[in-house]
Amino acid sequence: MGAYILRRLLLIIPTLIGIMVINFTLTQFVPGGPIEQIIAQMEGQGDVFQNIAGGGDAGAQQAGVGDERYLGARGLPPEFIAQLEKQFGFDKPPLERFLSMMWGYLRFDFGESWFRSISVVDLVIEKMPVSITLGLWSTLLAYLISIPLGIRKAVRDGSRFDTWTSGAIIVGYAIPGFLFAVLLIVLFAGGSFWRIFPLRGLTSDDWDQMSLLGKVGDYFWHITLPVVASTISSFATLTLLTKNSFLDEINKQYVLTAKAKGLTEGRVLYGHVFRNAMLIVIAGFPGLFLAVLFGGGLLIETIFSLDGLGRLGYEAAVARDYPVVFGTLYVFGLLGLLIGLLSDMMYVFTDPRIDFEKRAG
Repeated sequence: MGAYILRRLLLIIPTLIGIMVINFTLTQFVPGGPIEQIIAQMEGQGDVFQNIAGGGDAGAQQAGVGDERYLGARGLPPEFIAQLEKQFGFDKPPLERFLSMMWGYLRFDFGESWFRSISVVDLVIEKMPVSITLGLWSTLLAYLISIPLGIRKAVRDGSRFDTWTSGAIIVGYAIPGFLFAVLLIVLFAGGSFWRIFPLRGLTSDDWDQMSLLGKVGDYFWHITLPVVASTISSFATLTLLTKNSFLDEINKQYVLTAKAKGLTEGRVLYGHVFRNAMLIVIAGFPGLFLAVLFGGGLLIETIFSLDGLGRLGYEAAVARDYPVVFGTLYVFGLLGLLIGLLSDMMYVFTDPRIDFEKRAG
């Protein structure tokens, strides 16, 4: 297992480089870069342009020169465009910029946001609690509910309990998370019925003055609706996955043999079936966690006014804030690869018969 883990860790390096190369190359062809963003923000401020370009009549005389490489730059002096290129590093060839970026990333130096005047690391740390909250609690809640429910449905397959729970699961799967979030707000956050839960933020304004128990209670009070909303679809998928996995194992010959030996249903189910059936469920853990943590949180964060990594990534992409875009992409890619390795280790923990080293050989 040690050799396998070492190989997987070494593979992280070329995989990350490949991810960064593809995304960096794509951004070279995307219109509306940071220079265009600056020009768009300053559009219509003719006097300001003239002052920056050299001031007074001299700036006005140069205003007809322009630089047609950038959308909206027509009429702007080349000196002004060159100054912006130097500021954002676009005066260097793409290969040099990429190598410089990757050298910084290898040292976990992600630079500063172009439009926020804060380092990318500090920005990610600032937004991380919201995403960790949604990702961690939503994944745990989904597993805590879905696994017992899926096992119960497999054991009672075809019963009335299986039928009505399947109907509820299908409805939960069909409802988009953001629509369910709106429904929760209408029902429980003062929309039209009850005002039980707060509408925005992770904590109350007076959180610092609360006792430890009060802080814990306030935290869970705030995250209840966002976590429930982000859990609904993953809960449905995971329940059906667990049920089908257990059904497949229950019908195998070794289960019939164990029952013939006189083992109780609980011993057969949790001593033999559980270990084999849970492999596919464990395999889905990294994807589920990462999907909720990094991908599925944008709409939930927006609806509940939470400032997390989902909104950060979206706003950075819209503003073409490349240090934030590439820095978060690098971190997320690294976390995804490490969690994938952790998933393999959980395979071995669940079923020691699995040997990745022999398979790799």
